[in-house]
Amino acid sequence: MKKPVLSLFLVSLFVLAVVASGCIGGKETTPTTTTGYAEQIVIGVTDKVTDLDPANAYDFYTWEVLNNVMEGLVKYKPGTLEIEPALAEKWEVSEDSKVWTFYLRKDAKFADGTPLKAQDVVRSIERVMKINGDPAWLVTDFVEKVEAKDDYTVVFYLKDSISYFLALLTTPPYFPVHPNYKPDAIDSDQTAGGAGPYKIAKWVRDEELVLEVNPNYYGEKPKTQKIIIKFYRDASTMRLALQNGEIDIAWRTLRPTDIESIKKEGKFSVIEVPGGFIRYLCLNTQKDPTKDVKVRQALAAAIDRQDISNKVFKGTVEPLYSLIPNGMWSHIDVFKEKYGDANVDLAKKLLKEAGYDENNPLQIELWYTPTHYGDTEADLAQVLKEQWENTGVIKVEIKSAEWGTYVDYARKGQMMVYLLGWYPDYLDPDDYTTPFLKSGANKWTGTGYSNPTMDEILTKAQTIVDQKERAKFYEQAQKILAEDVPFIPLIQGKLYVVTSPKVKGVVIGPDMIFKYYTLYKEA
Repeated sequence: MKKPVLSLFLVSLFVLAVVASGCIGGKETTPTTTTGYAEQIVIGVTDKVTDLDPANAYDFYTWEVLNNVMEGLVKYKPGTLEIEPALAEKWEVSEDSKVWTFYLRKDAKFADGTPLKAQDVVRSIERVMKINGDPAWLVTDFVEKVEAKDDYTVVFYLKDSISYFLALLTTPPYFPVHPNYKPDAIDSDQTAGGAGPYKIAKWVRDEELVLEVNPNYYGEKPKTQKIIIKFYRDASTMRLALQNGEIDIAWRTLRPTDIESIKKEGKFSVIEVPGGFIRYLCLNTQKDPTKDVKVRQALAAAIDRQDISNKVFKGTVEPLYSLIPNGMWSHIDVFKEKYGDANVDLAKKLLKEAGYDENNPLQIELWYTPTHYGDTEADLAQVLKEQWENTGVIKVEIKSAEWGTYVDYARKGQMMVYLLGWYPDYLDPDDYTTPFLKSGANKWTGTGYSNPTMDEILTKAQTIVDQKERAKFYEQAQKILAEDVPFIPLIQGKLYVVTSPKVKGVVIGPDMIFKYYTLYKEA
């Protein structure tokens, strides 16, 4: 079995996985199983599920759900960077690394007992390519074709040799889905799922998602028979539910002030999840006034990231001056080098060149979504408004929309300036550049950004194996990013999991995906 070497930048940045347990006094009311563990665990989130269809789902929380009800040919070993066999028990790679052959397990089944065969893998991947939804580029940019040699052999023919193809295979667009999914259309509320450790037993959008153990899962069965996910409108409501014992885990996202006070109370376990979570602004490059690069540059120059960290996030995040995270190989502080911090004079100079002054101020709309990233979003938008208006040449109107509508607006390019966040699809600098900056791959962002030089640089970086040579291309890409400014990086954050009474087995690795099958609660 030949495997490409995974990127070594992760040794320094992401090597720490979270493995936590907590034991706190409290009355147990949840039914128990014969193993001595509680039958169910209830998780609270302020997030939302978009599409239960991996052909179109492209947000972090939905990918988390899909990772628990589906599985790919390979997967990350919980809490690590190690890629291990999953639906495929072994694989081979051609000498030129362009042909990958996978041999499937013969005991893999969908949740209803339907055998999973090579044809299902091919059908699912071709379906992603045909539908061409937001995450399709993860397949179409790399895969020329895929075919089933027999019932248990799948062969991928790649367009070029890709050093991180196994990491790509861990993402949902490569997950085989049940035949019940519509063959050539997005099936957003389909609950048939795939071949993961859990199956969907109940789904009420924005209210409740109930997962039960997949009785036909080939691997080790989860310790917890049922995972109930409750969706809350805000962090305050979710925290109250935690304190009242209505949920066992509060996850994505409590406010920084909540985390501080919960730590002081000492009644719950507060688990810090390190990783490459970033926040940034998107700027529409196709519509006035952000169509003007001088306007985009001025907005970048006027931002004070440390002020954002202190005021909004209470120091729980760090300033970020590139889309590639701090500590990752090839990262350079391009926005700091070009614009500095809170450079009001430079912002005013750029705006004057674009035709704006105190008598003719720049009018912009700043959008945010109120719950997907937690309750701090309104505060973040307000601080950005204050920083920009501090120039005396910018007027900001703040607007908001709930996540589903917000995503739709972004896809259609209907917003001017808007806040988004990013969690890694695969752990490589390519994942912080290509999805944003390469024509076609970035259509989900709605910025309309396209630069042939950038496309050429990113394509070259994908096909080179030597890390030092790849780094040179990503450095070039970052410098062009700071010049063109279709995105403005803001901060790099952390996530927190808060658990109550006897919950243990929280294992979140560098991919930051919460895999529920490691969870258990002592009876």
